[in-house]
Amino acid sequence: MVHGTSFRLHLTRLLPGLGLCLAVSGAAYALQGVEERLLGRSWLEALVLAILLGTMLRSLWTPHSRWAPGITFSGKFLLEAAVVLLGVTISARTILAAGPLMLLGIAGVVACAIGASFVIGRLLKLPPRMALLVACGNSICGNSAIAAVAPVIGADGDDVATSIGFTAVLGVAVVLGLPLLGIALHLDGLQYGALAGLTVYAVPQVLAAAAPLGASAVQMGTLVKLVRVLMLGPVCLLLSLVAPRLRDGAGDVAAKRPALHHLVPWFIIGFLGLLAARSFALVPDGLVAPASGLASFLTVVSMAALGLGVDVRSVAQAGGRVTGAVVLSLLVLGGISLGFIHALHIA
Repeated sequence: MVHGTSFRLHLTRLLPGLGLCLAVSGAAYALQGVEERLLGRSWLEALVLAILLGTMLRSLWTPHSRWAPGITFSGKFLLEAAVVLLGVTISARTILAAGPLMLLGIAGVVACAIGASFVIGRLLKLPPRMALLVACGNSICGNSAIAAVAPVIGADGDDVATSIGFTAVLGVAVVLGLPLLGIALHLDGLQYGALAGLTVYAVPQVLAAAAPLGASAVQMGTLVKLVRVLMLGPVCLLLSLVAPRLRDGAGDVAAKRPALHHLVPWFIIGFLGLLAARSFALVPDGLVAPASGLASFLTVVSMAALGLGVDVRSVAQAGGRVTGAVVLSLLVLGGISLGFIHALHIA
């Protein structure tokens, strides 16, 4: 009885902030629908719109303390639950379809791009956690990678909002400009598809960017992109070992190592567990689409929560440096990707 009363009290404390996050998310989905009707596609997805709307609301109104528990819950636990559910959407078939050389090559591109992007961020005086968010967002899968990496490295809402905001804008620019680059470089469908899969942020954006160069570009781009997304789990696992040693000051290294039970966050274990379950056919195929949809929805709600906690002034102060880091990192990723394509003789 005591436990039941405690649960009800806890739920009552969460409801105001959770309800607010759901309302902002609903508005974001509605705006995405308006985009699709007017423009034929959603250039800004609900995930991005949610954080923008949350940030706008926060800049006009400071929530009372009673909203805080639900907002905090939405921004942390719901985001971690979304990462777990992403494990259902990936299986070992993706790895086998790519082949060992392609898999190792994509992993190498991601690793090199993360390292180079992190160095660029630090040279531009970004704090370590912000530099990691930009590096992982550019190198893996944009907003989803930023959202997944953020709780692993302990990034705050301002860092996440800033990274996603600039990554979202640049992501649209890449979708529009990449086909022109592919034509200028005389890439065939498979080569261009590989380039799109390695550089474009989200899977839907890969489809949009690859479509102008034909079906082969779309197929190759989708395969490469899915394998690239698969790198998110190992990267988060490695970052969970490194992140406790980072400070947001001058990048000092903490002397004390974390306790063993803090090394691997619960949601990374859950992600890998569901990935393994999907690979061994323990997850019915009919659950994959609902799990993916639920993961997307929870991510949108968590982004609304992060937006509601954003200090717009701190985002504006970081703008120039973050923009430089994102643009330079993307250029480096493009160069590494083209080198990989020519080295592997994709054709």
